[in-house]
Amino acid sequence: MFRRHSVNYAIVSLAMDLIMALAALLLALVVRPNWPWAIPLPREGLIPPFFWWMVPATWLLVGLALGIYDPSRTTTYRQQFAHVTRASLLCGLVLAGLVYLTYRQTSRWLLVIIVASLWALMVGWRLVAMTIQKRSRHNGEVARVIIVGAGVLGREVASRLQDHAWRGLELAGYLDDDPSKASDEVRILGSLDQITEIVKTHQINEVVVTLPLRAWERLSQAVASLHTLPVHVRIVPDYFSLALHKADFEEFAGVPMIDLRAPALSDYQRLIKRCFDLAVASIGFAVTLPLYGAVALAIKLDSPGPVLFRQQRVGENGRLFDMLKFRSMRVGAEEQLPPAGNETREDLTVFKRPDDPRITRVGKILRRTSLDELPQLINVLKGEMSLVGPRPELPWLVEKYELWQRKRFTVPQGMTGWWQINGRSDRPMYHNTQDDLYYVQNYSLLLDLRILLLTIPKVLRGEGAY
Repeated sequence: MFRRHSVNYAIVSLAMDLIMALAALLLALVVRPNWPWAIPLPREGLIPPFFWWMVPATWLLVGLALGIYDPSRTTTYRQQFAHVTRASLLCGLVLAGLVYLTYRQTSRWLLVIIVASLWALMVGWRLVAMTIQKRSRHNGEVARVIIVGAGVLGREVASRLQDHAWRGLELAGYLDDDPSKASDEVRILGSLDQITEIVKTHQINEVVVTLPLRAWERLSQAVASLHTLPVHVRIVPDYFSLALHKADFEEFAGVPMIDLRAPALSDYQRLIKRCFDLAVASIGFAVTLPLYGAVALAIKLDSPGPVLFRQQRVGENGRLFDMLKFRSMRVGAEEQLPPAGNETREDLTVFKRPDDPRITRVGKILRRTSLDELPQLINVLKGEMSLVGPRPELPWLVEKYELWQRKRFTVPQGMTGWWQINGRSDRPMYHNTQDDLYYVQNYSLLLDLRILLLTIPKVLRGEGAY
């Protein structure tokens, strides 16, 4: 059913997009002649003839390239909106390039109106169609599902199935050799040995296997027994205990594999984040450049030694790099005392303390105003850090991390982050790690902007900076 549904969805979507692309041209033909922010133009000859095939063709090619016709990637309103917005932006850039190379006399406002209309119409019909589909409850088509394995993973899959019930997924129950797992929410239909009989009796369409790795020997026998039945068998790998953040299915050297260290950020998110970092860091470096000279002079006059302090830190995915700071301690301070930390009642390390005797007079000012962090803009420009993200840690501390704490390294490490605006150095370490994981799981460009804006008053007040 789902393969047939996917083909039908793609055909209907292609047809609707062709209609909406032509509608966008007609709308632009009506709006542009009387557009209040540009010179009025006559309707005759406003749209070149080749636009009537170039615009729909460009949209369809961009849409196919970005996968907006794949129903497995567009199951929520948010996904639909994100995919169409991305396709509209790329389509607009392609159309602008084609117009520049072919028909430069085309009104620039006409092109803007066409792209804006494309976006509005494409988003609009998809959201309406999804709303109708959800309310109609999959038009009576139902795919009955059983889950093999009633453990934590199986119940998580069941929860996801309930979220997508509008697509026609109906959970019939579980198969498990341990009947004690049964409850009001967990209906166990039988054991794994009865899988063939249960599939026939309950008219099952989909079998989802969520067994742990130790049970996969029996799994091969169960799957073999289903080959004569018209049922799909899907396996959810038990990789959760191994994956640091999430896992992606991909081909590697032509072989299908599961990447247990898949990046927390998508390629699109990473591109936007990097462009944002480069733009803001370049402006910040240019604006603060006069401060570099003044701070360097103050450090030299206060104590002997280099202006910059380089310290090896752990970056994204465990890569080591030299993080830059203005020197705020006397030369050799790291050898004079053990790491400036102390153990709290929770046996958690707090790195900084306000009474550290190794800090110079200028260093106290630099730390209080966070000016010692300015050279990290160079790390950002080099791509070793980001403006926003978990703070890079010292290698010796990372060696003591538990597995759940290492998830903070699945994104670029930053100059400021979620925990910096929630207490900075005044908080126990375990709170910092929890804040970092919150950032990883809820990343967005808007969250980055929010953190940057909230960092400014924290720095000006000097909260937690020492």
